[in-house]
Amino acid sequence: MSIIQTIRDKAAWIIIGAIALALIAFIVQDAFSGRSGGLFSGQSTTIGKINGTKVDYMDFERRLSTAENNYQQNGQTIDENFRQQIRESLWNEYVENAVLNKELDKLGFVISNKEKGDILYGPNPPQQLRQQFSTPEGGYDAQAAFQAINGLKKKSPEYNNFWGEFVPALEKQRIREKFIGMISKSYYVPKWLIEKRNADNSQLASISYVNVPYGTIADSTVKVSDDDVRKYVDAHKEGFKQEEVRGVEYVLFNAAPSAADSAEVKDRVAKLRDSFATTNDIKGFFLRENSPAPYYESNISLKEIKIPNIDSIVKTPVGGVYGPYLDGNSYTLARMVSVKQWPDTVKLRHILIATHQQNQRTGELQPVRYDSTAKRISDSVERAIQGGANFDSLCAKYSDDGNKNEGGVYDKVTTGRMVPAFNDFIFGKPVGSKGVVKTEFGYHYVEVLSQKGSSPAYNIAYLSQPVYPSELTTNTAHQNASTFASESRSRQAFEDNVKKKNLNKFNAYDIRPMDNTIPGVGNSRELVLWMYREAKLGDVAPQPFFVGDKYIVPVLVNSYEKGTMPVERARPLVEYKIRNEKKAQQIAQKVGTPASLDAVTKVVNQPVQQMDSVRFSASYIPNLGNELKLIGASFNKNNQAKVSDAIFGELGVYYIKVNNITALPNAGSLDVKLQQQMAAQQLQRASYLIIENLKKAASITDNRYKFY
Repeated sequence: MSIIQTIRDKAAWIIIGAIALALIAFIVQDAFSGRSGGLFSGQSTTIGKINGTKVDYMDFERRLSTAENNYQQNGQTIDENFRQQIRESLWNEYVENAVLNKELDKLGFVISNKEKGDILYGPNPPQQLRQQFSTPEGGYDAQAAFQAINGLKKKSPEYNNFWGEFVPALEKQRIREKFIGMISKSYYVPKWLIEKRNADNSQLASISYVNVPYGTIADSTVKVSDDDVRKYVDAHKEGFKQEEVRGVEYVLFNAAPSAADSAEVKDRVAKLRDSFATTNDIKGFFLRENSPAPYYESNISLKEIKIPNIDSIVKTPVGGVYGPYLDGNSYTLARMVSVKQWPDTVKLRHILIATHQQNQRTGELQPVRYDSTAKRISDSVERAIQGGANFDSLCAKYSDDGNKNEGGVYDKVTTGRMVPAFNDFIFGKPVGSKGVVKTEFGYHYVEVLSQKGSSPAYNIAYLSQPVYPSELTTNTAHQNASTFASESRSRQAFEDNVKKKNLNKFNAYDIRPMDNTIPGVGNSRELVLWMYREAKLGDVAPQPFFVGDKYIVPVLVNSYEKGTMPVERARPLVEYKIRNEKKAQQIAQKVGTPASLDAVTKVVNQPVQQMDSVRFSASYIPNLGNELKLIGASFNKNNQAKVSDAIFGELGVYYIKVNNITALPNAGSLDVKLQQQMAAQQLQRASYLIIENLKKAASITDNRYKFY
């Protein structure tokens, strides 16, 4: 197929691929205009607002569908978890575009034709073009890309998609890079800052101190009121911002396989033992019994077999069967098919003429060439090599394997790493053997270059049957959960029945509207939707939710809107801090203004202690912990002349007297490496910080949970 035809066929993939990239998907442009309509019988179709601009459900769904199609075309299986990730990524793109567009419009960035050419044909082309027009050496064939793109017919769908969406998306990405680069270049680490940092970090202090631990005052004697918590939160509002969250408490009813279920499967597998031992068609036997574990029709050395009971299995004579034994969640029979003395490792080279290729994401085999065509090419390759042709040249020209440019060589190959027919050839044939091997991937021309070691290799067939819960087990768990739910129509009834039935109660208090997972439960979007769409505070779910192998009955116990944390939510975070502050005030009031550390000791009955090597650069003091205020006070020269004021630390109140402040030897010269390192760190964080600060300043309303 010509390159032009290829790009025509693949252009849609290229466009879709752009959307899949978090930054390339800048093609959202100005398509945030809300649309009215009757999609939901008169309900709003606005799933969110960003700085007052609406995000419409239909537009969001169209872009979501495009992204999903892209992944599916590349072999990705789209399950609900992955779909949720795509939604989240797409929403983030909408937000980033909205908060950046205003700033970019102000600055008036443009992309010249020369820059456009550099984007498409320069040393760093888009990933999609690099993959489509790669050279055998792994480079980028810019000339081929140029010819193919120029070959697109004007006004064709491929032409419109490429120049109307894909290229504008790349241009917007380049504009973004310019913007980030402009801001990043404003970061600067001055020489004086490095010099001061070096000087500060070289300082050492020697201090005497008295530590009065907060534990010397009983917690029970210090009360923390709701008003105390409210005042603390009001004084530190920035640290107590919250997103919209809800929380549940719940009980679990186990529907996992019971001991009786396990025994039933074990007995069923045991009854297959004799027929499994005598069958001449192991693969057919596996199919008839629906064994999930495939039969690997070749031998594997002992050290490469990683399964339970292998030491006992290898003692089984050829034709014998071991088991049943429990392997994970399955009962298994192991039949010893054969034992051979094989090399431990092999070095080989091969040329693959593929009939099928494995999709890297799904594992499925996809046809790439007719079998007859592959056979004809492989025969030609074999005859050419027999006639003296260069193996490496033929490999580079014809092989479909990933190592074609390395001469098709594989070294230190161990048993079981290759498909069975290939495994048999390279381990079962002597060094120097050459020939064509047919596998599910195609025709391999193989040459065995060397072999090392020798040990027994075993061909073992593992017939397994998973243990599933019986209908009785599932129905019993469901009945118990349903009964509990019907009898617990309020939070108080829920609590009473938990105690009455002696059940364990669990909790998940911080569930956001778009979460898919409940801690301790697993993936349960339905439960999250119940919390946000149906439940009111104190409601118990009318029917249990089935997640994994458990039935869950939840009760909604909290519901917090976006904003500042209320007292009841903030209390667990700050109560100990407020209590310690009150204790510190009591200690300071009791000590007063001491003339010496001995005076402090007499009041609080704590000893004077010595510390000779307090480092200004430290964040941790041995035996005391992260007492940053104490470290700072140790370098306050005012504390050399007199005892310090009370220092309210993390674990206690401190009074110190600075004995001496010195400095470690320091050349005093500018540490260029440190300056460069700090600058590099700032540049690395610039992109993230710019976006996050713009988001922080934006007004964002996210109503996606009403739609998904």
